[in-house]
Amino acid sequence: MANIEEEIKSKFISIKHKAVINVVFTANWINSESNNILRPFGISIQQFNILRILRGSKGTPLSVQTIKERMVERAPNITRLMDKLLEKELIGRVRCEHDRRVVFIEIMPEGLKLLSKLDEIFPQSNQMVDNITEKEAEELNRILNKLRG
Repeated sequence: MANIEEEIKSKFISIKHKAVINVVFTANWINSESNNILRPFGISIQQFNILRILRGSKGTPLSVQTIKERMVERAPNITRLMDKLLEKELIGRVRCEHDRRVVFIEIMPEGLKLLSKLDEIFPQSNQMVDNITEKEAEELNRILNKLRG
């Protein structure tokens, strides 16, 4: 595996600058790899995230705002992402009984079925992290949490 200098053919002004560029580059690489896995299923990484959030609610519909707050990658176009999931009948809308303006989102059986298929594939895709040990993953998490302050 090439190091970051070889990957982007660049020199860095400091080791900290190199670290930040490496984090951004690696995040984009992980996103690209994940999108390649999801493409045959017709969903994006953000839509996958929405489905996983809804599955995690264990059958309790969630407001759009709650879903938005729980997303790994904050999506300004969350309504459009959900509309596409609605068209595929992977999620459904539920109107609040007390306030018709409030809409909740729930995962549909087809959405759960799709996630079950993806659960079988995504562990295999963990080749992305096979190059690091559990201890290194722990340290990476500690450093990334520290970076975000």
